[in-house]
Amino acid sequence: MLVQLRGTEKLAENIVYFARTLRRAGLPVGTGQIEDAQAAVRAAGIESREVVKAALCATLVKRHEHLPVFEQAFAVYWQNPRLAEKMMRLLLPTIYGRTSPTAQKPPDLFARVQQSLRAPRPRAPQLPQEQEEVQLDAAMRLSPRELLAHKDFETLNLDELATVRRELRRMPLPAPLAASRRPRASRAAAAHARVDTRRTLAAMTRTGELAQLAWRAPRPRRRPLVVLADISGSMDRYSRLLLLFLHRLANDDARVEVFLFGTRLTRITRQLRHRDVDVALARAGRAAPDWAGGTRLTSCLAEFNQRWGRRVLAGGAVTLLISDGLDAELADEAGMSHLSDQVERLALSSHRLLWLNPLLRYAGFEAKPLGVRAVLPHVHAHLPVHNLASVAQLAQAIDSLRGRRAFPSLSRQDRRP
Repeated sequence: MLVQLRGTEKLAENIVYFARTLRRAGLPVGTGQIEDAQAAVRAAGIESREVVKAALCATLVKRHEHLPVFEQAFAVYWQNPRLAEKMMRLLLPTIYGRTSPTAQKPPDLFARVQQSLRAPRPRAPQLPQEQEEVQLDAAMRLSPRELLAHKDFETLNLDELATVRRELRRMPLPAPLAASRRPRASRAAAAHARVDTRRTLAAMTRTGELAQLAWRAPRPRRRPLVVLADISGSMDRYSRLLLLFLHRLANDDARVEVFLFGTRLTRITRQLRHRDVDVALARAGRAAPDWAGGTRLTSCLAEFNQRWGRRVLAGGAVTLLISDGLDAELADEAGMSHLSDQVERLALSSHRLLWLNPLLRYAGFEAKPLGVRAVLPHVHAHLPVHNLASVAQLAQAIDSLRGRRAFPSLSRQDRRP
């Protein structure tokens, strides 16, 4: 039921359609919020554009990370001429000059809003045409699946984001293995196999003759996997998509621990145990109130080492540090030294420490920030994590830890920059 807003029925309908636009753009907007938005606009009045915007924002936006999408959708939907021209330029073909195409290409900031406002058009009927015989087609093109695998998570629209979510749910799960101290019967060709003297002598006692040698090998076991994911504003999109992959890991193996850190450290292992991925991610979001905020990398790593290190890193754990290495607390060399000590302690407590950095997507990446310089000397591998191809590479890197020499072990002297 539409609410009459000072005799303006069209405004009430526009609020409903605007709420549906936000819903298609990914914001959780329900019927109750739409009614609250109509009542708020009716109480605030429509004399000022900013007043209407504030009323709609207060009733339709519930999380801080949804605010940029609301700002873009409001400006486009309620006819901002300047932004409409900018959106039109994004839809038109680009002509490159002397500079590189990468420098002139506008950033894909309005993909979700643009797609939510765009209604599907019916296809015009096509007349039958005569089939032409193709003599030679030598054009080599990448399939949409291959193009999507190398597309940055930050530039995905709604359809591509849904496809990436499905691909992450179907991606093979890695299983880092280690040799346990409990052996089991095996063949002579097995890795690290040794002669089982007890079984061999028992067989000779039963038969009274020289028996065939019995062998035993260490029983493989899964290593613990510990994940420290940065949820600051610069890592928001990457952390959200990687949580889909971590949700599968947490439900597949009981020895997976997941921590989120922004301005504080939050353990979400219990929240990710829920089988429904949407419910699990919603619970994880409620457990971390500092999502899309600042970054206090040094303090969070210090808290993890002091409070959780001995609990979750025992048994040769593999640790994944998902962060861009930026820390708001670092201001001088003293802070860099403190962060370096915390990362070194984390690396020495882990079997392997893998740093997943989305900044590696840039070809000209250099270790200039203080945080990057403090973390880099202590990690066993520095890997990108910004698209599907890099996530698949991460799964292969974790799976390759079945061997003892998957990544070289660093001594204390080698860890120093």
